[in-house]
Amino acid sequence: MQAQAEVLTTWNDVCHTDDLVTNSGVCVLLEGTQIALFKIQVDGNTQYFGVSNWDPVGQANVLYRGIVGTLQGNIVVSSPLYKEHYVLATGQCLEREDVCIQSYEIRVDQNRVLVASL
Repeated sequence: MQAQAEVLTTWNDVCHTDDLVTNSGVCVLLEGTQIALFKIQVDGNTQYFGVSNWDPVGQANVLYRGIVGTLQGNIVVSSPLYKEHYVLATGQCLEREDVCIQSYEIRVDQNRVLVASL
């Protein structure tokens, strides 16, 4: 039996949880890449998401400025340009199967928001 190589994730401390506005986005720069971070509260539960800030349809770094909500049972951000909806957990565009944005693993430790390495 062959042993699987363990992949160690590097976590990057990007901000304090208080730096994020509930149900809104902020943009952080990590290793030269813009990431849209979201602190979402639904039914009293707070969740954190990170996706690429690049809107592939509108061709601009704007997703942190999008409106967040739920659609088809998913927590989404609506692009401020052409209004495509991106699922925050996966990055999949709901209107176009061929469009997806990068999603990033997020965790919170002692009120610090950490993003997994790119």
